[in-house]
Amino acid sequence: MERITASELRALQETEPVALLDVRTAAEFESAHIPGAIRVGWDELRGDSATVAALLPDHAVVICRSGARAERACHALAADGRHDLRFLEGGVVAWERAGGTLQRGRERWDLERQVRLVAGSLVVAGVAGSLVWPPALVLAGAIGGGLAFAATTNTCAMGMLLAKLPYNRASCEPPRITERFAHLAGQVGDA
Repeated sequence: MERITASELRALQETEPVALLDVRTAAEFESAHIPGAIRVGWDELRGDSATVAALLPDHAVVICRSGARAERACHALAADGRHDLRFLEGGVVAWERAGGTLQRGRERWDLERQVRLVAGSLVVAGVAGSLVWPPALVLAGAIGGGLAFAATTNTCAMGMLLAKLPYNRASCEPPRITERFAHLAGQVGDA
């Protein structure tokens, strides 16, 4: 597994077809994604990484918003024998900054923004509640501890829970993972 920068990916796409696997939520993908990317959310991938590993063409690039979920996805796929995969450093954010094209749809909040809203709201509620009932301050401390843990482990339990909400589901997407890869047959050769 290796990193690839947005400018390296753009240059590579000019010389050869590259399979792109987007591991963001359906809502994030619908808002904006790199054209031609296949979406298999991080939760789905964890549940069926062997299928995804078998379907991905050689030397595919895994992408997410910032690179963190893509890197974790590469590790999960490496456990299924896929050591040839790369992840986009800085994710879709870096891609757009580098001048890469995005296909845009209905604008929705990305998962990281949703986490900031919920965590911030819970901290405010804990602090405000402590004015009436002092033990409520523990809520603010627990959220702070959870955020610190999320940062040090590069995981986010709150994000994983929010990803399951209906808001973060796709409006129309093939239900089975194998159907999402069907258009790749013959387009992306083995490198």
